[in-house]
Amino acid sequence: MKLVHSRKISFHKYANIDNFANYISIKMKVYLDNAATTKLDEEVIKAMMPVMMEDFGNPSSIHGYGRKVRSIIENSRKSVAKLLNVTPAEIFFTSGGTEADNMAICQAVSTYGITHVISSSIEHHAVEHTIKVLEKEGKIKASWVKIDNKGNVDLNHLEDLLKNNPRSLVSLMHANNEIGTLLPIKEVGEICKKYNALFHSDTVQTMGHYTMDLKDINVHYITCAAHKFHGPKGVGFLYIHHAHKISPFIHGGAQERNMRGGTENVYGIVGLTKALELCYQDMEAHQNHIVELKNYFKTQLQNTIEGVEFNGETDTDKALYTVLNCRFPKHSDAEMLLFNLDIAGIAASGGSACSSGSNQGSHVLRGLGIDMDRPSVRFSFCKYNTKQEIDFVINKLAELFKVKQTV
Repeated sequence: MKLVHSRKISFHKYANIDNFANYISIKMKVYLDNAATTKLDEEVIKAMMPVMMEDFGNPSSIHGYGRKVRSIIENSRKSVAKLLNVTPAEIFFTSGGTEADNMAICQAVSTYGITHVISSSIEHHAVEHTIKVLEKEGKIKASWVKIDNKGNVDLNHLEDLLKNNPRSLVSLMHANNEIGTLLPIKEVGEICKKYNALFHSDTVQTMGHYTMDLKDINVHYITCAAHKFHGPKGVGFLYIHHAHKISPFIHGGAQERNMRGGTENVYGIVGLTKALELCYQDMEAHQNHIVELKNYFKTQLQNTIEGVEFNGETDTDKALYTVLNCRFPKHSDAEMLLFNLDIAGIAASGGSACSSGSNQGSHVLRGLGIDMDRPSVRFSFCKYNTKQEIDFVINKLAELFKVKQTV
């Protein structure tokens, strides 16, 4: 498998940073940052193209062009709802997961007069920062549930918090985006029900990777971003339980049944729907393929690099099967590890892509008490990855850590 660009290059030709960036983009071959975003499925592109090229009407217009596009949106809503076993009236399309998280938290607090919110210190910033802003504004008091060093929520502590604050909003993500640890979402839902609490779960990392029967889970709000499961960027949805409706977050129009002003991202909605349908259609096969790759990668790492450890849960039953967060031994070039992988044509990350502008390091790993002097890298997998790619990455890591190559 040819994974690098074959032309010899002279340094002066790429001394200009723009030329160097272009060279790197040509060379990039192994993509293991699927928790940040995924490649568009070709079937999704095919589904979107007619809407982009032909069905250009405004869905709010009453003429034939508009009515056709309106029917496209509503058929998409029905398809998404059917996959989640909810009603179409409970699905609201958004610009993505961040907007959906903000909408659920802010408007649940506003609509129901919630004064206490429970979350964890390792939530995505779309949740954590939103809660902290509400607290700073004096609208709520926030409590942070205890977590163990693997990122598991202390359910006993959650129940204690709810005993003292029974009508709270609980916001806990289904799977952590950096370490992959799964929340026992059904159990949390039952605890919330016991204390009459509203339950919001950020399911951005798990949507499309697990089947979800929302009638079987006591959850009132969940969020989705299409680009996490081979759909387009800039589109997602918020599920709102019919008995726990909230007031609008974005004003200005009657779109989304008066819940979100602004002309709908029609081709994005079509792409999201097609991507989710494809996920459900082939989910078991994709799960088996990715789990096999992840386990192989983990085993090869342990056999190749002495002292490598893993952040968060790694058992399939307790962790998101698409994510493996690796903690490597201290190394003189530790700070350059991600850069050196990038130069080698390997895309991975040190944490959430949404925090790439921060120089504080991963708030998730700090929250778990992980040794920040050791380099940690999140590798995340998808249906397009291959065993050959894993072998290439293992050998490159062996080279960087100056150990004997084993594959």
